[in-house]
Amino acid sequence: MAKAPAKDPFRCVECGWTATKWVGRCGECQAWGTVEEMAAPKKLSLVAGHVTTAAKPIGDVDLASAKARTSGVGELDRVLGGGLVPGAAILLAGEPGVGKSTLLLTVAAETAKQGMLALYISGEESASQVRLRAERLNAIDKNLWLAAESDLGAVIAHIDSVKPELLIIDSIQTISSTTVDGAPGGVTQVREIAAALIRIAKERAITLVLVGHVTKDGSIAGPRLLEHLVDVVLNFEGERHSRLRLIRAIKNRFGASDEVGCFDLNDSGIVGLPDPTGLFTSRHTDPVPGTCVTVALEGRRALLAEVQSLVSAGNADGRDWGNARRVTSGLDNARTSMTLAVLELRAGIKISGRDVYVATVGGMKITEPSADLAVALSVASAAKGLALPADLVAIGEVGLAGEIRKVTGVTQRIQEAARLGFKRAIVPMGSDLKIAGMEILEAARLEQAISKLKIN
Repeated sequence: MAKAPAKDPFRCVECGWTATKWVGRCGECQAWGTVEEMAAPKKLSLVAGHVTTAAKPIGDVDLASAKARTSGVGELDRVLGGGLVPGAAILLAGEPGVGKSTLLLTVAAETAKQGMLALYISGEESASQVRLRAERLNAIDKNLWLAAESDLGAVIAHIDSVKPELLIIDSIQTISSTTVDGAPGGVTQVREIAAALIRIAKERAITLVLVGHVTKDGSIAGPRLLEHLVDVVLNFEGERHSRLRLIRAIKNRFGASDEVGCFDLNDSGIVGLPDPTGLFTSRHTDPVPGTCVTVALEGRRALLAEVQSLVSAGNADGRDWGNARRVTSGLDNARTSMTLAVLELRAGIKISGRDVYVATVGGMKITEPSADLAVALSVASAAKGLALPADLVAIGEVGLAGEIRKVTGVTQRIQEAARLGFKRAIVPMGSDLKIAGMEILEAARLEQAISKLKIN
């Protein structure tokens, strides 16, 4: 008797959702073009196959072939965990215009200047367009090879000809093959082409960097399997109207996955920022009311950030003539509104009926609660017209009862502030910090912090 067909012969390659018939959109993850017909199951073979590499004790495995080499860009090496590992596959994703191609062209040039062959494959621009950018970036070197191709066969031919140690594909969505089903840039094409390039990179010890597009919601476009295939997934982000660019490691098999690299994108190219504090703080000749400096943690990195506030004068008779405006930039709006309510009800700072504007300097985004105290102190300073000390940093989470709670990494934050010349810090009670050259002020409640700084 013939076997009955599978109950659900169609499956989504993204999430595994099954259906009795083909549909254009997955009913579970809502992805388009990911539902494919499953092949008939094959009987699993239990016959021993050919061994490509003999197994050996883990202590006898040679590490020389997997030693990381510097990319020439210190901030990228920091995120990667030391540099470019031979045979590693790296996926760099980011929004259009954020500077992905500029960064990778700089990395290719710096690698070439060290005597290693680098091959840059552009599927989006012509070779002359990339050459123009290279002239602007001073990225011309005899060891940097360039080709504009969109066919996988041609890309493999270039790899065979140049024999590079670093291969950059810009971008993986533009490379296609006539031997693979699906439209160029589709799920099937991207999956198969990425798998083929990764296999070549592993076999020939080539460091492979793939540029990936992102969707409207900021996630990496293409099949989710692509992120599982590669060794490192990096997210390149930044505001279009800001010079600051950040690289975050989402996945890293060779190092920490919570490192952050900072870059400055300007007219002459992209430059790593080992100390980006100058972008997030402003220098005033005289103390200005409404400014307070805090220390935020981006991954493992402590970054100083300045919070600025502006509070309107309000009505002369003290009456509330309507809803006051609450405008934030770089901070969580809901959390800032909560902090303002606590500031008025628990600390007695009158801001009802007064417009309040709170922003960070340099386009930095702060989402962690450790900036609550700096927000409260900057608003109190602006409301009272009294400036805070210029050498003060404030760190702490503010609760609804007005208490100041402890946050993680206080010691690391204060040490970074002390290194940059700050002399005083106000922190939650019980932090027990002793930093050379730093006066530590502890406060259990918000009103105590305001009283110690004499802005009440």
